[in-house]
Amino acid sequence: MSLDGKVALVTGAGRGMGRATALALANDGASVAVTDILADAVEETATDVRATGQNSVAISADIGDGDDINRVIANAVSALGRVDILVNNAGITRYLDIMDITEDDWDRIHRVNARGAFFVMQRTARQMIDQGGGGRIVNIASIAGKGYRGTSNAAYAASKGAVISMTLIAAHQLARYDINVNAICPGSTITAMAASTMEQRAAEMGISVDELQGQRASNIPIGRANEPEDIAAMAAFLASPGARNITGQTINVDGGLVMH
Repeated sequence: MSLDGKVALVTGAGRGMGRATALALANDGASVAVTDILADAVEETATDVRATGQNSVAISADIGDGDDINRVIANAVSALGRVDILVNNAGITRYLDIMDITEDDWDRIHRVNARGAFFVMQRTARQMIDQGGGGRIVNIASIAGKGYRGTSNAAYAASKGAVISMTLIAAHQLARYDINVNAICPGSTITAMAASTMEQRAAEMGISVDELQGQRASNIPIGRANEPEDIAAMAAFLASPGARNITGQTINVDGGLVMH
């Protein structure tokens, strides 16, 4: 699992799965560039990465903006020398019934989750190729992208379906450069973003958040939701030497909610 000498870039790293992943990669030996739209939060993540003994740079950016994406990659390379690993985690959502989704909702969600994720992947792959090839890309999708009915909304599910599709195509087309591309599909995960969505949903249902959490846990075969560290552990594995022959896969981490 050693990532000694490797440099990782993690988007959406200010909190939740992104923060946990940055720390997991650092604990395995990687230097880590971290980016998030939340400037204070991403600075805290970088500080915590440095506390592991690894180098880190914090870059505040909006992954939905193409110029920001270019700046993130340029700053990561300037500070840390290269990029060997990308964990493409930045994403947004909120609870919306299918009949309430507006064009603005659709565009806002897809701007980050699909468009942003694609161009982060494309431009990081370009950097990996310029370095001489070789690299690992881990896209954070969702079981929502596979049709899980408990999703926060249909626009979010569609955006994560796009992440799954682009992962498969990228894995095929980047294989000649020795770049592995895989996706992790989390199920219910305890994060700040998920908590906000759950509070909104519980209020609409007229029940407490604890009751809603209990209902959701009862639907998970293994009986518990993910912690961010569960996703981080899979991302660290896919970035590791042990996963050198794994590419084009969409791996569910969901306690058995979706079994395929």
